[in-house]
Amino acid sequence: MLEIGERPWGKYYVLEDEEHYKLKRIVVNPGHRLSYQYHHHRQEFWTIVEGQAIVILDEQEYTVNYGESIFIPQGARHRIENRTSEVVVFVEVQTGSYFGEDDIVRIEDDYERTDKK
Repeated sequence: MLEIGERPWGKYYVLEDEEHYKLKRIVVNPGHRLSYQYHHHRQEFWTIVEGQAIVILDEQEYTVNYGESIFIPQGARHRIENRTSEVVVFVEVQTGSYFGEDDIVRIEDDYERTDKK
């Protein structure tokens, strides 16, 4: 494990951090959601490995179940929500030119975070 990050919505684990990709396991607690955001330097591919998620992608809502995946293009506005009573776990593969947390541009955040963590 390269890094473990605690967030108000759950936790993430960095599994790989290479020059051309980053791999995370992300746990979203029941009733929580990540900020509505976009990235300048990366795209993401999410695969649900536990639970059922709601993904908002450029104002469109998608239900993504266990074993299903969704592609988040670079620059696309997105968020993932857990509207269930069980955790949602997904694997995130980031590809692009930069993977720092400061490439998170928050449009809306339930936790009123203004930093780029």
